[in-house]
Amino acid sequence: MTSSRRLAIVVGFVLVAGIAGVVVRWVWLPHYRPGLEPGESYGVDVSNHQGRIDWEAVADDHIEFAYIKATEGGDFVDAGFVANWQGAKAAGLDVGLYHFFTLCRPGAEQVANFLDTAPVLEADLPASLDLELNGNCAARPSAEWVQREVGVFVDEVERITGEKVLFYVGPDFDDLYDITGTFAGPLWERRILRRPGGSRWTVWQLTYFSEVDGIEGGVDLDVMRSAG
Repeated sequence: MTSSRRLAIVVGFVLVAGIAGVVVRWVWLPHYRPGLEPGESYGVDVSNHQGRIDWEAVADDHIEFAYIKATEGGDFVDAGFVANWQGAKAAGLDVGLYHFFTLCRPGAEQVANFLDTAPVLEADLPASLDLELNGNCAARPSAEWVQREVGVFVDEVERITGEKVLFYVGPDFDDLYDITGTFAGPLWERRILRRPGGSRWTVWQLTYFSEVDGIEGGVDLDVMRSAG
């Protein structure tokens, strides 16, 4: 075999592999949904970043629940909250509400913002607390402070709702503040395409780029399993 023919074969292989990679990432993966086990359902989590959502189309695309961002910090209300709450409820989805916890405000201010804004007693699903360094403020207080302030938020929400708060915890946040080791509540686990193990998770976020009817662009796709 001549060197030019070997080069052509190599180039052809690289091109085919590259095209296959593009097809997987941009065609197959956005439409991928894992098989559901008994008691599980598909859902999405959204905020103002998704823009205007056609919730009837979402429901028709086999999505049964939605977690909607309500608040952040001590005074921020998500611009899409009201429309998303009303639309998802009207479309018949089970709806939960979440708060993004900032490291720059005490827990008492944040839980007041959340409970003043989010109709938690009308929600179908337990309230969720989003704990991430990405998108957070620049402060990095001590683990003792964070655990105490998160505890203030969690205790008040659980007192009002009578349900355990669902924790969404970024790995880097957990490395600093040991939230999953400090609090015993159920977990919303982010694990791209790989089903979580263990019995503690309630919601599994498996992608951030899924295509769902009624939502423009990629969206977080979740699987929820029943408590039983």
